[in-house]
Amino acid sequence: MDSKISGELGLMKSPKSSDGQGTTGNSKLVGGGNISSKDMIFRADKIDLKSLDIQLEKHLSRVWSRHVENQGGPKEEWEIDLSKLDIRHVIAHGTYGTVFRGTYDNQEVAVKLLDWGEDGVATTAETAALRASFQQEVAVWHKLSHPNVTNFIGASMGTSNLKIPGKNPSVDDNVALPPRACCVVVEYLPGGTLKQYLIRNRRRKLAFKVVIQLALDLSGGLSYLHSKKIVHRDVKTENMLLDANRTLKIADFGVARVEAQNPRDMTGETGTLGYMAPEVLEGKPYNRRCDVYSFGICLWEIYCCDMPYPDLSFVDVSSAVVLQNLRPEIPRCCPTSLANIMKRCWDGNAMKRPEMDEVVRMLEAIDTSKGGGMIPDDQAPGCFCFAPRGP
Repeated sequence: MDSKISGELGLMKSPKSSDGQGTTGNSKLVGGGNISSKDMIFRADKIDLKSLDIQLEKHLSRVWSRHVENQGGPKEEWEIDLSKLDIRHVIAHGTYGTVFRGTYDNQEVAVKLLDWGEDGVATTAETAALRASFQQEVAVWHKLSHPNVTNFIGASMGTSNLKIPGKNPSVDDNVALPPRACCVVVEYLPGGTLKQYLIRNRRRKLAFKVVIQLALDLSGGLSYLHSKKIVHRDVKTENMLLDANRTLKIADFGVARVEAQNPRDMTGETGTLGYMAPEVLEGKPYNRRCDVYSFGICLWEIYCCDMPYPDLSFVDVSSAVVLQNLRPEIPRCCPTSLANIMKRCWDGNAMKRPEMDEVVRMLEAIDTSKGGGMIPDDQAPGCFCFAPRGP
């Protein structure tokens, strides 16, 4: 540990009991100096250990933050200059943070802020796990460069000098962040998520050319990730973003990881129910083909502009996918070429699923000139594909 940090950590106030029997003043618990025996006598039952733990965590946070700020200059190649970052307003709220829109060095960006909190709610272990997850996301993302992967700009592991807008924009009420908050900055994509786009087109459906274009974007991005030995592990339409030209870009690498050479090293339920492969749901070893399964569900969703398993609970879906080979119902109007890709991608046997580069080739071979979407060109908008048909 840095000697400066060690020295700062050595100064702590000794606890004082409610009956006045404890010590007063400062005692050096670490480092030099004589400590008298009376300074070490206190009533253990009068000490609020939880409070002490919270105070120590806050002290560590302040020391850590000062240590980072005093180093002078970026420590990692992905660290950004926070003075160039201007945060404007909220785009979305997540489980562990908030996404803002802003600018960095005059470029439109999205800023993902992860607030570890210093109110005593999050434990030290939870905070450490969140920071490790953040570092993992940054480590994966900053090395990637592909037209169908959201462009990573930079990140910061300490944002104590960063201000974010308050709830009332007319008042100068910028909110200061805890010193251990972290942020990741990526390009801003105005088209929103693929999920939102599909919901907007739920009644009209998408032209077949658009379906194939979106599918090629997603499969191309995943093929690139897999070529870099990266498994996304949470492929779903909510984690895909669209730019102004409707180009799809993969985002959110919070649970992505470099593929292990030994599949047994990759286990555990990671992802979103409804998109998770059977082997992942069962906690069995898995590899990059879990992303292929999820792609198959997304492909169905893109074609149908609908939600898979809308009437089933998460528990029912999980059980049926594994035990009953449940999959979304493919509409009868779906071209055989596209339906076959869906079926191959979501095969229950991971080894029978195609690699993503093969999926790209299969999609490229589909002829879109004659249509094949949910809505024939000569019919008004509206879905007739699921309607009962006569003999």
